[in-house]
Amino acid sequence: MKLLRRGNSDNSDEENSNGSGSTVSGAEPASPVSLGKGRPTPKRRDAESRRRGPVAPAPLTSKEARERRKANKGSKEDRKAASNERRAAAAERRARMLAGEDKYLLPRDKGPVRAYVRDIVDARRNLVGLFMPLALILIFALFLEPAVQAYVTLGMFVMMLFMVGEGIYLGKMINNKVRARFPDTPDGGFKIGWYAFVRASQIRKMRAPKPRVSAGAAV
Repeated sequence: MKLLRRGNSDNSDEENSNGSGSTVSGAEPASPVSLGKGRPTPKRRDAESRRRGPVAPAPLTSKEARERRKANKGSKEDRKAASNERRAAAAERRARMLAGEDKYLLPRDKGPVRAYVRDIVDARRNLVGLFMPLALILIFALFLEPAVQAYVTLGMFVMMLFMVGEGIYLGKMINNKVRARFPDTPDGGFKIGWYAFVRASQIRKMRAPKPRVSAGAAV
């Protein structure tokens, strides 16, 4: 009876092992899970270098370096033509800026409000416009005799007082006109007054943009 039981247990163990082996051997292997593209993302500079192509080797001598620079710059005629084109484009931009085209003006000069302020200043004969000539006179007076320097300095001081008074009057007058012409504009106050004072202190021929109205015209 013990032998039978031992044989039965051995047989059952064999059957279990055979059954488990058949199950494992009969099962299909699991497909590998895809984890992205399987390679690291290249750096930006590496990708750009591949798009541009291989980098030329460094020059071995100074002569080779000079020849390579000349080849990169192009011929003398090409450089001269490119320089002439840049100068012509710059001259055209400056001409349009002096003509007052809003697209080519500096940010401080853009807009209808600033154009209106320039017209008001250009239509007046401003005492502040004597600031630069008087400054030159003062510089030359430094080389004269002390007695003459004293009179020139006193005259300059009196003129400066008149200029300051005119600048305050000009700023208030222009702010009133701007508010009447452009009631919804946020541009005004000290900025507009200073902008008008700076333009009025410049010599008329040196103003940029150039005046559109003649002196004494009604604006």
